[in-house]
Amino acid sequence: MKIVVRAPNWIGDAVLALPALEQFRQNSPGMELWVAAHGWVRDVFEGHPRVDGTIALPPLSGWNAFSTSVRLLKPHGFDAGLLLTNSFSSALLFTAAGIPERWGYSRDGRRLLLTRSLRPESKPPPNHQVFYYMHLISALGFGSSNPKLSLPLTEQDLRSSQVLLESRGVDPEKKRVVLNPGAFFGAAKRWPPERFSELAVRLQKSLDAEILVIGSSEEEPLARVISDGMTKKAHVLNGATSLRTLAAVLSTADLVVSNDSGPMHIANALKTPLVAIFGPTDPRLTGPFQAPCRVVRKDVSCWPCSHRKCPTDHRCMTRISTEDVASACHELLAENNS
Repeated sequence: MKIVVRAPNWIGDAVLALPALEQFRQNSPGMELWVAAHGWVRDVFEGHPRVDGTIALPPLSGWNAFSTSVRLLKPHGFDAGLLLTNSFSSALLFTAAGIPERWGYSRDGRRLLLTRSLRPESKPPPNHQVFYYMHLISALGFGSSNPKLSLPLTEQDLRSSQVLLESRGVDPEKKRVVLNPGAFFGAAKRWPPERFSELAVRLQKSLDAEILVIGSSEEEPLARVISDGMTKKAHVLNGATSLRTLAAVLSTADLVVSNDSGPMHIANALKTPLVAIFGPTDPRLTGPFQAPCRVVRKDVSCWPCSHRKCPTDHRCMTRISTEDVASACHELLAENNS
């Protein structure tokens, strides 16, 4: 069979879907597997040994984007489509593209558009997002296993990161700490950049570390606040990497400190020591899935919430001190080196 998987729309969710993709392919010998995803997510699957091809879809923001997506999918003659998204529009897209078998969760009023619709697992919350995707694959009859999170990198990915780091003067002999102060979801997920700056100064002194700051070009002002607060400036890589090169940079780090975001999940998939800072979201649902990691968060009365911007005093983040995160960093490094 020739099957297309509609990938989740967020980088972090796409990474957390990788174990389900592995299980799906492992239990389907002879399958030709493609992934359809928005352009900013497709690189998660590009070059993956379990994926035969990828299709970059435009954001579904109107009729023109929808009809373009139909034209991109239809010529491939897919036998079946697996929806890892929950939306009505994604099921409608596979229907309009003439994909005869359409499988997914019965969500968002789309049950009649699916040839095989399943209900999400009825286990009591919290249930990590990895298991949400895994349950769908198991319920469809494609086996079950203990999920393992990984993100394969190519030699080209690693070479690209090496060239970038050499061009920025990153000392290969020193420990490397990567800071990710952004979060595409919104400001509510962001620990204050001034605290990241204080943390960076501490880690420079205690580890003699090179500090790298990553993120999108739109998040560069956050990176500049961090670097400007340091005596020895950070290497600001905002907007300088593709997703694959960013992953390779994260794979070379001795430590990553990140808000709840896509790069956090990439670092965790690469098994890079990770300290994850959580504010309004629940790490039991979307936190790091595997060791080595530490989660730093505070119990506050308004947690958890779904606000992109905090309507009050952002206490879930501002109550996390520099000392809290620095201690987690040193504990994790000591444990990982023991």
